[in-house]
Amino acid sequence: MNKLIKYREKLNLTQGDLATKSGLSVRTIQRIEAGATLKGHSLNVLSQALNIPIEKLSGVENESLLNYKLIKLINLSSLPFVIIPLVNIVVPLLIMYYKKEINLITKQIVSIQILWTILSSIIFLLSPFIGRLISLQNELVLIVLIISVLLNVGIILINAISLDKNNSLRIKLNFSFL
Repeated sequence: MNKLIKYREKLNLTQGDLATKSGLSVRTIQRIEAGATLKGHSLNVLSQALNIPIEKLSGVENESLLNYKLIKLINLSSLPFVIIPLVNIVVPLLIMYYKKEINLITKQIVSIQILWTILSSIIFLLSPFIGRLISLQNELVLIVLIISVLLNVGIILINAISLDKNNSLRIKLNFSFL
């Protein structure tokens, strides 16, 4: 049975109900349920409409084939390098490609680190200017650095715990840089 049919029927939705909820046409849903490949925009809106992870709906990966211990290692490999920008991205990326564990979850892990590095770098660079405005120039830079590192450590650990318990990421993005 097609995964879309299974999830749609589990929620007691008709094809029309799902079309309305997702914004897709009934014909598109019929084609997907008949065996058309589910990808791109349709995959995203259907996973949101059904409130399920993209990887469960896509059928691209068989969850039983994923090496969750290695995925957890890829996630935790950023931990020692949270203070060093770019290394917290490169190390998991190298492990991911070297061990050939390239899937939606590992791409999300690396994408989170990319986004986090960009955002924390911008905030860190702006902190001296904001510090001058509130008379905490040097202190604010240090505070921003410490909070940034602690939040990144928290994200990594929360996702590691979620990988252990649910075989999925707790904190993830709606897009991927990879």
